[in-house]
Amino acid sequence: MIRERFNSFRYAFKGIADLFRNTPNARIHLFMAIAVSICGWVFRISITEWCLCVLCIALVLMAEALNSALEYLTDLVSPDYHELAGKTKDVAAGGVLLISMGAAIVGLIIFLPKGWRIFLNFIQ
Repeated sequence: MIRERFNSFRYAFKGIADLFRNTPNARIHLFMAIAVSICGWVFRISITEWCLCVLCIALVLMAEALNSALEYLTDLVSPDYHELAGKTKDVAAGGVLLISMGAAIVGLIIFLPKGWRIFLNFIQ
């Protein structure tokens, strides 16, 4: 049983490595997650704001992982072009876009007022 649990974690980490190795958009999301983390540290955001940022980062990365998994599966079952395979990939990519836009809005709500205050203090 312990060996099975260990293997399940090993396979999960293998999947994460594959995600970042083979998915350019996942690397972009990871870069943005690092940038948000640096901004959170610089702006000294609250615990609640950190929780929202971490949740958004996790949701975006999870959506990208599920999108990639669905693309792999679609390519496996439909190696030739099929309209429904294309729609499947488009809808999954749309899901990533939707959660990414939501995360960006959360980021603006958290960071824009803090940046604005710094800007106003700078010009005075």
